[in-house]
Amino acid sequence: MDTSKLNNNQSYHLSGMITLVLRLVVGWTYFSAFWRRVVLENKLDPDAAGYIGEKFNHFLPNALGIKPMIEYLVSNPDALWMAMVVFTIVEAIVGLLLMFGFFTRLMSIGVFFLAMGILLGSGWIGTTCLDEWQIGVLGVSSGFLIFLSGSSKYSLDGYFIAKGKKFTKTKWFAWLGSGELPLQMKKISRIVLIGSFGILGLTLYTNQHFHGGVFGTLHNMSVKPIVEITDAKIKNQNLDFTIMRVEGADVYGSFLIGIKLIDSEGNEIISMDGKALSEFNKDKIDNYYVAKIKPGKHSLVIPLGAKANMSIPLEMENIEKEQTYQLTLIDISGTEWTETVSVL
Repeated sequence: MDTSKLNNNQSYHLSGMITLVLRLVVGWTYFSAFWRRVVLENKLDPDAAGYIGEKFNHFLPNALGIKPMIEYLVSNPDALWMAMVVFTIVEAIVGLLLMFGFFTRLMSIGVFFLAMGILLGSGWIGTTCLDEWQIGVLGVSSGFLIFLSGSSKYSLDGYFIAKGKKFTKTKWFAWLGSGELPLQMKKISRIVLIGSFGILGLTLYTNQHFHGGVFGTLHNMSVKPIVEITDAKIKNQNLDFTIMRVEGADVYGSFLIGIKLIDSEGNEIISMDGKALSEFNKDKIDNYYVAKIKPGKHSLVIPLGAKANMSIPLEMENIEKEQTYQLTLIDISGTEWTETVSVL
């Protein structure tokens, strides 16, 4: 056998072997998503607490690049459920086969794109350690590394190669399984250099975009809730407005304990406290997505990513078109959000 080819085979055998721990850990992180959602609990049930579709809805407000896709899915519950089932099955297959080292390079491509989805969708979420961003960028880089190394000993790919199975000697298996990549070292070096710096660029860009982590002022959109008020108007004897929670921790909602409508002279036209909001008529809340704004025990609960039109009946004799009205929402933390109201 040619000495250089022997050295290449030995190099691939070594690199495939020493990435075993990465293969096992990364594989488990994806397979465990299936394990948690299907075996330990049923998180694919749309009616159950902890439904994965609602978690997916949390990604929506500040997703990068894939926001239209997320919005379409969370606006269409049937399509969302199917996507979550498919996504969970893919994670199970990719994770399990990566741990076993079967079609390792194909599974590493799966890891790369799954991690990219996590990064772009939820890289902005994380109250303390930028959790989702770290998971995303490390997953992308791990997928790239495992693609380059493949697997050897302690893998099914390595077992079938050692047994001399015919399919392991094909060119397609080298690209999708393991073994020596059918490329000259010069091209491989170029792929390593371009891929590594490309992923570094992605890491720096997303770190800056989501968190201001490269220069300027640091920010974390998961720390405190922010509710946006849009399309606030008085029409047909109703105060109508749209609210959407765009920031804050994903693990609990914003708790609205006050809604006020005040005229330019400081007179309160509407004043609803936490008790009134906990009894708010659900028929007057028109939710857009699977994460729903709804009355809670002591307040109106607004989950991250939830958006709804709300309508409150008014005594129209108290409304004057020449007046200026201001709508104020009050969170349990004391934070207030205000918006000027149009009279139609």
